[in-house]
Amino acid sequence: MPPQTTSRYEKARMLGARALQVAYGAPVLIDTDQTQPILIAAEEYDAGVLPFTINREQ
Repeated sequence: MPPQTTSRYEKARMLGARALQVAYGAPVLIDTDQTQPILIAAEEYDAGVLPFTINREQ
């Protein structure tokens, strides 16, 4: 099975959830100069370190 790409809705959901976690004090998973949680989450997404799994109904 080929790797699946993330839809824009899945990406938005992951970034929003991760930004909320960071805002409430979760440890940041990368070294960054950003201070806004959404920007930190976006950098983590780009680095491929977000701790999320997507389950899709087939």
